[in-house]
Amino acid sequence: MGKLRDGVMKRGKTWSYVIRVPDPETGVSKPKWVGGFATEDEAKAARDEARVKARRGEYIERSDLTVADYLAEWLDGHAMEVKPRTLDDYRNCIRLYVLPRIGSVKVQALRPSTFTKLYRDLRARGGKGGRPLAVSTVTHLHAVLRKAFRDAVEIDQLLPSNPVERAKRPRDVYREVGDVWTKAQLRAFLEVARGHRLFAFFHLAAYTGARRGELLHLRWPDVDLDGGRITITGSTAVVGGVRVEGTTKSGRSRVVTIDAGTAGVLRAHRVRQCEEAETAGEEWRGDPDGYVFTTAWGEPVYPDTVTGLFRTFIRMHNAPTDRPAPAVPLPPARLHDLRHLHATTLLMAGVPVHVVAARLGHADPAITLRVYAHVVRDAETAAADVFAQALADGDG
Repeated sequence: MGKLRDGVMKRGKTWSYVIRVPDPETGVSKPKWVGGFATEDEAKAARDEARVKARRGEYIERSDLTVADYLAEWLDGHAMEVKPRTLDDYRNCIRLYVLPRIGSVKVQALRPSTFTKLYRDLRARGGKGGRPLAVSTVTHLHAVLRKAFRDAVEIDQLLPSNPVERAKRPRDVYREVGDVWTKAQLRAFLEVARGHRLFAFFHLAAYTGARRGELLHLRWPDVDLDGGRITITGSTAVVGGVRVEGTTKSGRSRVVTIDAGTAGVLRAHRVRQCEEAETAGEEWRGDPDGYVFTTAWGEPVYPDTVTGLFRTFIRMHNAPTDRPAPAVPLPPARLHDLRHLHATTLLMAGVPVHVVAARLGHADPAITLRVYAHVVRDAETAAADVFAQALADGDG
């Protein structure tokens, strides 16, 4: 072993340096050895940089922790802080896209270029079968990684700065909503659904624009039929085959008004539910202040149930067994398109964007503007004529 000179020493075939670093809690300085440098000059340069950071309170200890190990710890640490579905999403993103490519890389070896290359590779062949991965998926992954490695800087003090922040990533893409059903097509769909015991679910989805999970989370105390409003307080999802409940997407509850006709539909639904409870007797698994939408035995409905029913009703309309098929079938659609149809109808009718945003539960009206940009553009093209006509009709 060599002789220690100004904090630098040769140990075997490599060089090491030692500095004293104050403990942030006690203020007491402790020696920190860092080795593995090929030359004395490299060790001195690293020593000088470490001394500056130590004086500023920015010293980062050397660590061999890999990306895989760090992200596993990070996920475990967030298990109690985020909704189960969100945590499941984080795990899947990391498992599918990060670990196979950079899982073995040491955290302290990460650079912005590491993530720039990761995103580029994913865009080229990160999807199933080596197909390109969607920009929106890569953008979402970037948000997850930015959050994870921000904690590596601010909480775990493994990195001096967040390399994800400076990575080049695909531009955010907000997909505009495509064509949805016409009002006549919606009425035709609801007419088919009317005979089903869960008709009220589909009516409420169309007439409030609420999300599937939000409606399945709804309980009777959240419904004010006389006041004409419902209060959306949370959401339901399925994670790993288990029905779980959490907050709404924005994390806040909201009040959504309903019209008299919708209140009537809910009243009829409640009567039917009470009749089912009476028929089931002791086998009934619900309670008077329980879920608005239940099975015939009072149990909460799973999200996939109503999604499957939605497709079934479309097939029933397009290929009925008791009458000729319609001349124009209902186009393919998703249950979520009822939400889009609700928003589009309101915007085309001139309802202000901020009102529609509050109704949909968007945290920021800017989200509504991006998602429904084409609708807003259509309304804007008529604005000049509206102003001119208003001025022509004025008396002053």
